[in-house]
Amino acid sequence: MIEAIDLFSGLGGLTQGATDAGVKVVYAANHWPEAVRWHSANHPHATHACQDLRQARWADMPRHDLGLAAPCCQGHTRARGKGADNPEHDDSRSTAWAVVDCAESRKQDAWVIENVPEFMNWTLYPAWAQAMKALGYQLAPHIVDCADLGVPQHRVRLFMIATKSKAPLHLQLPRYEHVPARSFIDFDSGNWSSIEKPGRAASTINRVANGRRKFGDRFLMPYYGSGSGLTGRSLDRPVGTITTRDRWAVVDGNRMRMLTADEVLAAQTFPSSTLRPNNHRLTVHMAGNAVPPLAGKRIIQALKEAA
Repeated sequence: MIEAIDLFSGLGGLTQGATDAGVKVVYAANHWPEAVRWHSANHPHATHACQDLRQARWADMPRHDLGLAAPCCQGHTRARGKGADNPEHDDSRSTAWAVVDCAESRKQDAWVIENVPEFMNWTLYPAWAQAMKALGYQLAPHIVDCADLGVPQHRVRLFMIATKSKAPLHLQLPRYEHVPARSFIDFDSGNWSSIEKPGRAASTINRVANGRRKFGDRFLMPYYGSGSGLTGRSLDRPVGTITTRDRWAVVDGNRMRMLTADEVLAAQTFPSSTLRPNNHRLTVHMAGNAVPPLAGKRIIQALKEAA
């Protein structure tokens, strides 16, 4: 059996995906104690480390074949800006060097590295890529909408496949039928409130009215952002990108509510048995940072088939 490590493991999206693809994850690490706590609860057979991976002792890791990593994306994504003079963003982007350090030390056969597509626009990306190539890896970037992998969510992400092959390994990824948002929404759960309640913002009322005209009584609507913001979104298509804070509201006639934590996890394709905090905001934060397990599974399956 292929054995893997998961760096920046978070809630465990890549770990779950790898496990579902028949890969044994033997080690997982993250700098955030709360994430390590819940990853440990869901994947107790892996060795866990809570540390800044830029200061890791790679020799302490168990033997493995495959590296999985989802370095911080906040410094790259357009959602929060990429100001060149923002030290926090510089610090976030630098986490990608942990992959190079680990690859130099442990010499994995292959890597699956997830990030936002803007990762390749990073000023230091050419140096990062050259470092991986100097270690013997060929890089094949795959920019994928996770909805095309069967995730009920439009989530465009970069999956960098690094292999010790003669040429970059470009995966053959089947395009799966899109799964609608209604597949994970439970209209009998959640904290509903009246759309016309006192204090409701006029902009929200307008969005609801626009959505009703286009989709009828039931639809999705973002509370902030662009794209579907003015007209809402049909339940018959995947939801938009799940983020680290409440964004998507469900409208049902004269009532509305935000997605529940369980719905957010389902939109990310975490199993219903996933252990999570009782705290809604904490769960949404961790889920929004995660790689959808189904996307991870299908990427890793394709890698196994191509290797």
